[in-house]
Formats: sequence, C-alpha cells, structure tokens
Amino acid sequence: MCSGSFAKCLGITLIPLAILCTLANILLFFPGGKTVDKNENITEEVWYFGGLMGSGVLMIFPALVFLGLKNNDCCGCCGNESCGKRFAMFTSIIFAAVGLAGAGYSFIVSAVAIDRGPKCSTAEGYRYPFDNGDYLSNSTLWTVCKGPGDIVTWHLTLFSMLLIMGAVQAVLCAVQVINGLIGAICGDCCGCCGGNGPV
Repeated sequence: MCSGSFAKCLGITLIPLAILCTLANILLFFPGGKTVDKNENITEEVWYFGGLMGSGVLMIFPALVFLGLKNNDCCGCCGNESCGKRFAMFTSIIFAAVGLAGAGYSFIVSAVAIDRGPKCSTAEGYRYPFDNGDYLSNSTLWTVCKGPGDIVTWHLTLFSMLLIMGAVQAVLCAVQVINGLIGAICGDCCGCCGGNGPV
C-alpha cells in the first residue's frame, strides 16, 4: 500500500474518534446527565478540555493533513517529481507529532480524572469523596455520592471512553510518524505525474 493511501486511511479513522472525544467532553459538563447550579460543582478535569482540545480540535489538523496526502501534487520540485511527495510525507510527521501530543494530553487528563473520581453531592456538600481510585474496585463506595444523577457511572464511562480513544489516537499518530518517515525516505510507492511507477 502506498504511504499516502495508508495515511488517508488513518485520517478517515481519526475524524470520527475526534468527534466522539469532543462529544464525550461536552457531556461531562452535565454530570450524571443533569445541569448543575454552579460551575465549581463540575469535576475539575472536565475544565482541562482533554477530549475537546487534546483529542478533538488538535486531532482534526493531523486528520485533514493525512486525508490530503494521497491527492497531494508532487510534481515540480527542483525537477524531481518525487520531491514534493516526500516533503508532504515529512510534513505529515510534524502533524502526527501534534496529534500524538493532543492524544497524550487527553489520555493523561482522563487517567487522572478516573483515579480521582467525580466531584459529587455528598452529606457534606459538593466534594471529591474518593481517594486514589479506591472506588474502582469497591462499588459500594459509590453510594456516598447522592447526585447529580448517577454521577459515578457517568464520570467513569465518559472518562474511560476518552482514555481508550486517546490511546487509539496516540497509536495511530505514532504509526503515521513511522509511515511518514518511510514515505519521506523511500518515497510514495505509487508513481505520480502520470503514473510513472515507483519512486
């Protein structure tokens, strides 16, 4: 498979993941599916925008670059028809690194949020009732949270989705770094400028 075609496949995969991460982050602003009276009653890690910025907006740029690699005009670079395609593949490495950083950020924020647990309404008011992820192995502790809604399940589900999707995005971007290196060094396996064969 041509490195440009492979990058396009990665781009097609990254776009729905970015949309899902954005939606998951937006849903986290409604703990337990409910609106809250005060912004400070929302879990702090939601405001770090791991899914919205890290795995969302920052992932759109690499995805669009990867999608455009297959159709990139690679002719007319100092008389070398493979030069433009190789430069495009090299540029894709930079965008893949941006995507990798965004996905890594989302992954770390999600991991911290899962470990810390949600901020919820308790007998003492809104606070973080769990320590060091102890609620993950003992669901009876979840009853400490009185609301809003089923906040613990909501928090755990959405941040777990962000964690998994961030990990998948990071792997896809790391694969594109390798693919981009191969394309930059060896050239795209498909010929350009009229289909002249491998370059």
